Amino acid sequence: MNYVLYSTVFKNSVYESLIFIFYAMHSEVFTNKVESPKRYIHIVLLVMLIFFVISLVTNILNSILVDVKESFDLSLAMTGFLPFSFFIAYGVMSIPAGFLSERFGNKALLSFSFLLMTLASLGFVFVPTHIVFSFTLFVLGSCMAVLQVIINPMLRAAGGEEHFAFNSVAAQLVFGGASFASPYLYQYLVEDHATENWATTLRNFMPDNIPWASLYIVFAIVSFLLVLVVSLTKYPSYEKAEDEKAGDSSSYWELLKNKYTLLYFLGIFCYVGVEQGIGNWISQFLQEYHQLDAQTTGANTVAYFWAMLTFGCLLGLALLKVMDSRKLLISATLTTLVCLFFALLGTAVVALIAFPMLGFSISVMWSIIFSLGLNSIKTHHGSLSGILCTGIAGGAILPFIVGIIGEVTSLKTALFFLIIPLVFILSIGFWAKPLVTNKFMGSKNEGK
Repeated sequence: MNYVLYSTVFKNSVYESLIFIFYAMHSEVFTNKVESPKRYIHIVLLVMLIFFVISLVTNILNSILVDVKESFDLSLAMTGFLPFSFFIAYGVMSIPAGFLSERFGNKALLSFSFLLMTLASLGFVFVPTHIVFSFTLFVLGSCMAVLQVIINPMLRAAGGEEHFAFNSVAAQLVFGGASFASPYLYQYLVEDHATENWATTLRNFMPDNIPWASLYIVFAIVSFLLVLVVSLTKYPSYEKAEDEKAGDSSSYWELLKNKYTLLYFLGIFCYVGVEQGIGNWISQFLQEYHQLDAQTTGANTVAYFWAMLTFGCLLGLALLKVMDSRKLLISATLTTLVCLFFALLGTAVVALIAFPMLGFSISVMWSIIFSLGLNSIKTHHGSLSGILCTGIAGGAILPFIVGIIGEVTSLKTALFFLIIPLVFILSIGFWAKPLVTNKFMGSKNEGK
């Protein structure tokens, strides 16, 4: 995942920088050679569609884990290994994806990624076993990493540099909309319908004990359609600025010698681990401790979690205009800790409120941590972004650790483990010393 930030953006407005970073997932800034951005509105729409698919495929895991656990008779540890299989691919592919995009070009790499997604999804449909499902998740995760590297530069080039902030916000809203919708797609596919419809038709292709697997028939169809769309789409001509290309090995080694590179990598690692560690286990927790149905109440709560996270992102960007990002990070983390205690120790009613509120309170963490990281190091932002984004592997490691601890003790005890990465995130607000701070009302750099 490559995020590159213009130095000029830093100078003008770190608030705009935060928008850029948060919404420009895996981006590498391109020199725009398009005379009229409107000419390539079809590329903007294609990118939005791809964002929707990425979110749908990624966040469906939060809803189906309970069913997967029961279908394959898995322990909590083995259940935690499923998101591990998916998110570890981000850690593996984040840096190589940048080199692949430069070597093969957008059209070829997009087409290949969607074709591979089609084959991986069909592979599980035809051989619906636990091992095949784990492998499918790894392949899908690898494709997601590659797609993320490609589409944001495309969005910047096609929509125009001057419209990138707006288009990125729109992309995040699409991403959040898909996160909210994915649990309801799952519900529709697994519930019994009084009359024959497309959901029951798809479900009939799968064994009776794994109706949720019909989701991957949908993913296979959607992926194949996108192979066709991508292949038939005409793309604008653009090129990367020289200093924003994927760096050589020397730039990575130089960055790794800087302690702040490792500290901010760990910050991203902790954030994604917390986000997925909460989202993945909501349904299981509600079922185990409050006897709430995972397919209805659990799925709905997961949907609300992602909806509140999306809303919190937008509100957080506004708050960055009135307060220092480090203080906002401290406030958000303390709120998260309080909400986590209420979610784990409260009644069923309290838990149903606290879990979505956790989505709201963590929403600003990614953008702040990433911006502080890029603002703390002077050079090699392209390479730095690749290093930082390998931290998404935290979404693989921490939920897996929660599963292991839950197997030995209890799921409730295991979820308290997330306090540790949250404390580290809290510490960033105290020790971070960025070279450039965000401009906000009343700050010394206001108006600069």
